Amino acid sequence: MNRREILKRLTLLPLAATAGSIAASASPAPSGTAPGADASFGEDLPAASVAPPSVTRDLFAELGVRRVINADVTMTFLSGSLMLPEVLEAINSTSHDFANMFELQDKVGARIAELLKVEGAMVTSGAACAILLSTAACITGTDKEKIKNIPNLPGPRPEVIMQKSHRYLFDQAVTTTGAKIVEVESPEDMDKAITPQTVMALYFNAAEKPGGFKHEQFLAVAKRHNIPTLLDAAADVPPVENLFKYQKMGFDLVTFSGGKMIRGPQSAGLLFGRKDLIEAAKLNHSPYEAPIGRPMKVNKEEMFGMYAALRSYLERDHQKEWDGWTERAKHIGSRLALLPTIKTEIWVNPGPANAFPNLLVDWDRQHFKTTPKDVRKALQDGNPSIVTGVHEDRLLVGVVLLRPDQVDIVIQRIREVLQHPV
Repeated sequence: MNRREILKRLTLLPLAATAGSIAASASPAPSGTAPGADASFGEDLPAASVAPPSVTRDLFAELGVRRVINADVTMTFLSGSLMLPEVLEAINSTSHDFANMFELQDKVGARIAELLKVEGAMVTSGAACAILLSTAACITGTDKEKIKNIPNLPGPRPEVIMQKSHRYLFDQAVTTTGAKIVEVESPEDMDKAITPQTVMALYFNAAEKPGGFKHEQFLAVAKRHNIPTLLDAAADVPPVENLFKYQKMGFDLVTFSGGKMIRGPQSAGLLFGRKDLIEAAKLNHSPYEAPIGRPMKVNKEEMFGMYAALRSYLERDHQKEWDGWTERAKHIGSRLALLPTIKTEIWVNPGPANAFPNLLVDWDRQHFKTTPKDVRKALQDGNPSIVTGVHEDRLLVGVVLLRPDQVDIVIQRIREVLQHPV
């Protein structure tokens, strides 16, 4: 066998593993499944929800890392979401060849822009990176000296407008560029706060509150002063319409996380909007060697994987997926309700972040002498570790990230913790 044949066979191995993952949806429940578990439950959900293929080398065990069942929402510290089989295939099938990263970012960005019906797009290393690159782009444009010297530019610091109620941990990505955040509380404040140093206005979508400072008012002031706008909508799908909604409103740049419900690589994200700003953002990013975004590089496999994930998300039957989540919540609720005093309710988070169905579980505290917070801790500390949430003093069981083979494990463990509280 010559070298070319060996490489060809090696290339096929990861794809075979991916095929095994897809086939697992039709296989019996794995040996670790709880008694009575229905491994085919939720079969209408995306294929990433099925049990993983068997492997000969268990790296979790080798490194002593606990596997976690995520019965909550997508969170970075819990590794985001599970990538779809088509994303894994994109990663595996492109990992055996080199690519010119300038060309790849341009070509992937052009195709993503086409899918999202915008002027320009790029793949970033998550939404936080997109915030930094957007700010940098608005500061430097295509000026090579500014790109080289940011964040240590001469003169007054650039300024970014934000609503005071929108301040959050991730706005440090703005100040990393050397910019200063100027807080406003009303359209009138914003109008007065804009100066020659103002380079951008940032709107944190998940912070919007009823009766607050709305998108349209924010955009109107920014447009009047010709200030570029960025909307951070990292966790704001579903619904799929949100991928198009905010650019139609008039935001110049929009960012979404790639590793949440779009189900792409966790360390990837989308930045899209005005072509001139996207081009400036790319100049501030890897593979250029001097810019501020160089430490936030995205590898070629993630770029291909992000493109595959977005295509899959846009082509998905979203109503069918939603119905599958709802049926899963009903199934868990009906099984838990067999215990005395248990009451369950399907609750849809109003969003805009994490807007999908969850199951809320409550009980008579005199009958089961434990609280939702104590149950959550016991589930997380147990084996397997199950992460749930608490909402309005009720246990929140997220259903959208569970694999079918995990559903009855979660039911069994909740029952055990309630009946035998620590």
